[in-house]
Amino acid sequence: MKRAIILLSLFGVVGAALAAAEIGKPAPEFTATDINGQTHKLSDYQGKIVVLESYNLDCPYCHNQYRSGAMQELQHDLAAKGVVWLLVNSVSPKHPSHRSAEAAKKEWASEKINATAWLDDSSGDVGKAYGMRTTPHMFVIDASGVLVYQGAIDDRPAPDGDPRTARNYVREAVQRLQAGDKLAVSQTKPYGCGVKYGS
Repeated sequence: MKRAIILLSLFGVVGAALAAAEIGKPAPEFTATDINGQTHKLSDYQGKIVVLESYNLDCPYCHNQYRSGAMQELQHDLAAKGVVWLLVNSVSPKHPSHRSAEAAKKEWASEKINATAWLDDSSGDVGKAYGMRTTPHMFVIDASGVLVYQGAIDDRPAPDGDPRTARNYVREAVQRLQAGDKLAVSQTKPYGCGVKYGS
């Protein structure tokens, strides 16, 4: 039973209500409010590369990325290159891992997060539109608004150790986009904990 629970958590088994954003097609438009009360639309960032990160620090896979500092370093490095990075927290308000705006602000500061914004997606609208299944589950959108990568953050599905030793698919995707090269990898299987949607 314990093994089954771990596997369900690892592969993020969720309801069939999830959509699935498609590689090579326009990324689903969304409007969401961040933890500071500001509204963000994907179309606001036309002309820029956008990274979406499905986020829940209570997940050990997500937590390890932040505990190690690897995720914050990547956020910082890509921001320096003009990339917009949006955390998408789709945890239901009914779940213990839900963060109020106040709690989220404290977590942002304590984890030294370097993203552009933390989107409160407690409704699950953004997560379901993209088919976000795990934390983390990553999406890279090119400057024309087309989804070019979705899947795992890297090729090291482990809740401990140093993620910097892995092949980071997000970093690679952005580098290739900015170099005008075709992506070597456009889709992988995301790993982590299932997103805690309300329904």
